[in-house]
Amino acid sequence: MTPLELALMAGIFCAFSGVPALSPRIPLFLGRRIAYCFVSVGAVAGLAGAGEMLLGDGRIETIEMAWQLPVGTLLFRLDPLSAFFLIPVMIVAICISLYGCGYCATSPDNRGESLLTFYLGTSVAAITGLLLAANGITLLFFWEGMALLVFIAMCLEHGRPEVREAGLQYLVASHVVTLSLVVLFSQLSPDAGLPFPRPGSMDPGGVGAVAILLAALAGFGLKAGIMPLHIWLPSAHANAPSHVSALMSGIVLKMGIYGLLRTISFFGPPPLWWGILFLCLGIVSAVAGVLFAIGQHDIKRLLAYHSIENIGIIVMGIGVALTGLATGNRILFVLGMAGALLHVLNHALFKSLLFLGAGAVIHLTGTRDIDRMGGLSRSLPLTSVAFLTGAVAICGLPPLNGFVSEFLIYLGIFKGFGVTSGKAAGFLALAAPALALTGGLAVACFVKVYGCAFLGAPRTPLPKPHENGSMTGAMAILGGICVVIGVVPFLAVPLIEPVIASLFPQRGDILPSIQTTAHLYGLSAAAAILFLMVILLVVFYVNRLKAIPSGETGTWDCGYAAPSSSMQYTASSFGGTLVGIFSAILRPERHEPTITGFFPGQSRFHSHVPEVVLDQGIMPFFAAVDRRLAHIRRMQNGQLNRYILYIVVAVIVLLALSDFL
Repeated sequence: MTPLELALMAGIFCAFSGVPALSPRIPLFLGRRIAYCFVSVGAVAGLAGAGEMLLGDGRIETIEMAWQLPVGTLLFRLDPLSAFFLIPVMIVAICISLYGCGYCATSPDNRGESLLTFYLGTSVAAITGLLLAANGITLLFFWEGMALLVFIAMCLEHGRPEVREAGLQYLVASHVVTLSLVVLFSQLSPDAGLPFPRPGSMDPGGVGAVAILLAALAGFGLKAGIMPLHIWLPSAHANAPSHVSALMSGIVLKMGIYGLLRTISFFGPPPLWWGILFLCLGIVSAVAGVLFAIGQHDIKRLLAYHSIENIGIIVMGIGVALTGLATGNRILFVLGMAGALLHVLNHALFKSLLFLGAGAVIHLTGTRDIDRMGGLSRSLPLTSVAFLTGAVAICGLPPLNGFVSEFLIYLGIFKGFGVTSGKAAGFLALAAPALALTGGLAVACFVKVYGCAFLGAPRTPLPKPHENGSMTGAMAILGGICVVIGVVPFLAVPLIEPVIASLFPQRGDILPSIQTTAHLYGLSAAAAILFLMVILLVVFYVNRLKAIPSGETGTWDCGYAAPSSSMQYTASSFGGTLVGIFSAILRPERHEPTITGFFPGQSRFHSHVPEVVLDQGIMPFFAAVDRRLAHIRRMQNGQLNRYILYIVVAVIVLLALSDFL
């Protein structure tokens, strides 16, 4: 079978994977396992097709399917860009399907669980079709399918008001995205079916190119969660079932990045301001995303803001690449694009791992509030190790995969700063400390999360410890791949170089090698040594503890004869200093108690970091518009004769205008 046929087969298997779970004659546990088998077979086929496209001769094939709608045909094609994005889709699909086999009931009846299994499979199928789309109509068809199916999956617990509110925000954002994409594709091609232009065939100068870029940023940027277009993301990720959150953060957001790269590839070498624009958007998203994450108490909302941060890092990499392309610096282009593409894969892995780990924590504790957790490493030892692996990876620390992709972006920035001048050098100089600040704040945030949730003493009574094999197995797969890419990053290079060459084919024959430019073999040796040292230290520490007699004794208790878990640092107190430093951006809300008398009674303190753009910007604006236009509602009074009159008047006005024009 050809690579395209294998990819289409992957989508078909995923689409039908959840059908057995819908049958009332098949037990739910068996239906889930059948769905996992179907998804696994499809994912293997998809990975085989993507690997053959990227590692083989790269021959691109097209399949056309006619339908009865008068808007062109369904057109499918697998090229290096879509093949690369297909890899994280298939890996995450296997893991969330396996995880779903052991995930606790997220609805009071089996009907909801069976529907969730079905919608997850069809969502992956729609995403696969989106990546294979070779014209605008096909992409819009599967894009809308993805948006609708993910919406239904995330709103499984629609009985809760916060879930309905998050679903409404997601749905409104999806409508705006679709409208922007309709504008985008109509500008790219007015022909039936909205065919894609050839890579590098369009002129990036002129008003038309600016309009296309802005439409792409509005549509794909909103889906990716680039600040300040991220307004739907925190609530949607926080209120969805955990493996749906993993799908949304690990895969759905990347479809926005895919759309941006696909749109950029239609143009020749862009002007410098394109690269500067992406650099600025990436810096804002990365820094602001991690700042808002520090102020969160909800573990899933915190992870959602870190998705915004990592999307910002990816956009920064794209900005570095476009700056190199505009200034003729091939090394800058290759390193920036390689870092962005590798971070797409890495973020899909470690963020899915973190959301699955958070789901296991919520499964045990019954809460998303970090301040009510503690001591979970004793109850969930395997989940604790998996979550720690994802935390180290997302912080960009060696020897895991997050460090490698950020290292490539750093290297591109430093190499570009040394050979460019003017505006390009200034913005590249700004990007380096912004990326360093993002990494440092991410470390502080995950020290807070891991310390408050997994270490210390439990703040509330915990049920009997229990870890499900399928849930920990899914996390082990993702964690293992994070380690492999971190220790041997040169294995990912053959998957990235064909994509970079295909994005701008007019420069594909003169691009420098990632291996020689980034010295990945030396990086791999250092990572392997560091990883080995960590293992040896752990073994030495465990053996030393076993050899030394152990016992219990009292310690200095700072004057407290009976310390309790309430004396531990909470997530609020740990992040309070950083939230205070950046209060001008975060706008924290503090509800402090009034302390009176020498012996005050019981009191309560509460702090909250709101979603500033939505809660203090967009919602007040629409509320003001609603008040100003309230009198227009009188026209909608339910009387049919008035509605007919409105139509007649509108037709007369349009006819008069047509004659006048």
